[in-house]
Amino acid sequence: MGASPETRQELNRVTHMDVIGPGVTALSVTVHVSDLVLERRTPLWWWAGFGLSLGLLGLFVVALGWLFIRGVGIWGIDWPVAWGFAIGNYVWWVGMASGGTLISALFFLTRSEWRSATSRIAETMTVFCVACAGVMPVIHLGRWWYFYWLFPYPNTMALWPQFRSPLHWDFVAILVYVAGSMLFWYVGLLPDLATLRDRARRRWQRVLYGLLALGWQGSSRHWRQFKILYGLFAALMAPLVCSIHSIVGLDFAGGLTPGWHETQFPPYFVFGAALSGFAVVLMLVIPLRRALDLTGFITLRHIDVLARLMLTASLLLSYCYLIEVFMPFYRGEEHEITVVMSELGGYYAPWYWAKIILNGVVPQLLWIRPLRLNRPLLFLVALCVVVGMWIERYVIVVGGLHRNYTESSWFVFMPTFWDWATLAGSVGLFLTGFFLALRFIPMVSMFELRELLHKKRAEGGR
Repeated sequence: MGASPETRQELNRVTHMDVIGPGVTALSVTVHVSDLVLERRTPLWWWAGFGLSLGLLGLFVVALGWLFIRGVGIWGIDWPVAWGFAIGNYVWWVGMASGGTLISALFFLTRSEWRSATSRIAETMTVFCVACAGVMPVIHLGRWWYFYWLFPYPNTMALWPQFRSPLHWDFVAILVYVAGSMLFWYVGLLPDLATLRDRARRRWQRVLYGLLALGWQGSSRHWRQFKILYGLFAALMAPLVCSIHSIVGLDFAGGLTPGWHETQFPPYFVFGAALSGFAVVLMLVIPLRRALDLTGFITLRHIDVLARLMLTASLLLSYCYLIEVFMPFYRGEEHEITVVMSELGGYYAPWYWAKIILNGVVPQLLWIRPLRLNRPLLFLVALCVVVGMWIERYVIVVGGLHRNYTESSWFVFMPTFWDWATLAGSVGLFLTGFFLALRFIPMVSMFELRELLHKKRAEGGR
């Protein structure tokens, strides 16, 4: 597929320093981004997207209501496939959240300049992905009113806390990750919330953003404390992303289920999380830079870097797919070979090969630079990856369970309408939150872009 004349023209301008578009100044950043929140009329596309999101969210409420009335029997799960969509959805949502954290935290520590314009979108995406993930383990319980049994509290059966169990590590890691993601996002918003407060003309806006800004005045003391706190959060969140997915991987690796006994699962899950997270950020960045007229702040350099990251994560994950097939034959374990053969040619074979094609084959298009910078094509590739990553979680969860060690209990999982409604509804929950964030908070970090512009000016690069 050839690049358009516009793309070829922009392609020629993409250089190592091209993280800010021509003509962008500190004042234009402040005026444009804050006016998107304070002054701009709500566009039609926002109402259309928000309406669709509310519709899906309504479906989610209905699905949960029916689940609480009738129990988990409305889903397709049955012994031995007791983990179905809910756990697959949980791992999928947590994985996408982690990609956003990698962009905002890890690349902050490496002082990557391209991160400045995309970090707010990535952090906002993380917050709402984590919210969707947090719902899934609770509704999976069946008796959801005992959700506090997930907490590692001392009890008369002496079951908890079991510090040797990865389930305990999982709970602690998730709890820290949720709290850390929210705080990291909010702390990073403080200087921009104060900017909105100072530029607001309506009283309710001044009151709202004044409360949210927590008295930020931009003094040297405030900036010094902010830099220390934000840096500490970034230093905490970057390794936490790796640990949380390593633990989720160990949850599976520690289970007595053929196909799950893989020591590679911790890095396998981390690579998958990074791949899905980068893909979602691309799916958000590509339309938003056009819809919000952010092309001067989010340049083709950002698109190129995110596409390269997605390609790298795809290659790493593809290696894990190869090992996943090779190791059962290398060990010669009969049941694990049965699971692999079932995935390659059994009932779930279409799902398995869809996973390989969407996550491993399609991203290889990104080796070609013009294709990498073709936004519609890149959006489709990212969409394929997001769908492929959900399929990967589905195949991992269901594929191992439906061919366990007891042949007489083998079972084929068939999702019901309520399984699909729960999945679609969780997407509605995510989109509803993200659309509201689009309307009320700046989607580009103004203070970070201003800092970047000052740095460029000091270096004589602009």
